[in-house]
Amino acid sequence: MSILSQKHFHDEEAAYEYVEARIWPTGAVCPRCGEQERVGKLKGKSTRIGVHKCYSCRKPFTVKIGTIFESSHVKMHLWMQAIYLMSSSKKGISTQQLHRTLGVTLKTAWFMSHRIREAMRDGVMAPLGGSGSQVEADETYFGNKAGKQELPASRNGRPYIKKGKAGQKRAIVSLVERGGPVRSFHVKQANKENVSSILLNNLDLESRLNTDESPLYKSVGQDFLSHGTTKHSAGEYVRGDIHSNTVENYFSTFKRGMKGTYQHCAEKHLHRYLAEFDFRYNNRVGLGVNDTDRTLNLLSGVVGKRLTYQTAQTG
Repeated sequence: MSILSQKHFHDEEAAYEYVEARIWPTGAVCPRCGEQERVGKLKGKSTRIGVHKCYSCRKPFTVKIGTIFESSHVKMHLWMQAIYLMSSSKKGISTQQLHRTLGVTLKTAWFMSHRIREAMRDGVMAPLGGSGSQVEADETYFGNKAGKQELPASRNGRPYIKKGKAGQKRAIVSLVERGGPVRSFHVKQANKENVSSILLNNLDLESRLNTDESPLYKSVGQDFLSHGTTKHSAGEYVRGDIHSNTVENYFSTFKRGMKGTYQHCAEKHLHRYLAEFDFRYNNRVGLGVNDTDRTLNLLSGVVGKRLTYQTAQTG
């Protein structure tokens, strides 16, 4: 039987109960005053589904308040469908497809997808790697920057890329703990200063760093337990257990999704798309996470990440 045939994907009351059980595992909590004991669920023919009342501050509330669902007029069971579809689609699902599948307007589908990407954003920034762990780092370029870009006059400070077109491209730096999570960043320029800052702020110094031969990593690599490189320009991609193939595989999935599914992404929204692909990679089947578990993990991230339409538009 299809997972999408489950009751919370089609019944509004069941959808609220499903979300409440995961956001309030010990019972309803008033989002205004934090009261949990003097809270009751309102019932009646004229009462909206999912409404609770706090008898301490005398205010009604639902599980939507303080989450990505707040102020949304979209039915909760449609939110559950959208979350499942975005969680289970390896290369994403387009706004057009959500619009057709859910039966909502194109504008609503666009806003829903950005809210869900906000929930996918990982707020935990503990260092990747650790004693003896191998971490791969690499940079890539995707899409043109907005407006005409002037290339630096000299090599110093210029991103390292063939044909010298990096100044016109959006730079992305990703760090992958081998057998573990990925963390990606959109940077204004992939130069030595920015790359070094990202590595030092996000990696445990006891990690074994693996990169290609790019000079971007030469200096900062000395701060780690070891720094192994492969020389791609000479056709060397693996030497023993030293390689950056894992992070390049991540880039491959990201670019195929962006080109084949989303096709267009404004630069101001790129960080949310990176969060989406990071989330699915960090909750992949290879780590024992199936589609249902991935959806539950996403639901655990909806609290405290309300996104307004105006904020979403400005990035």
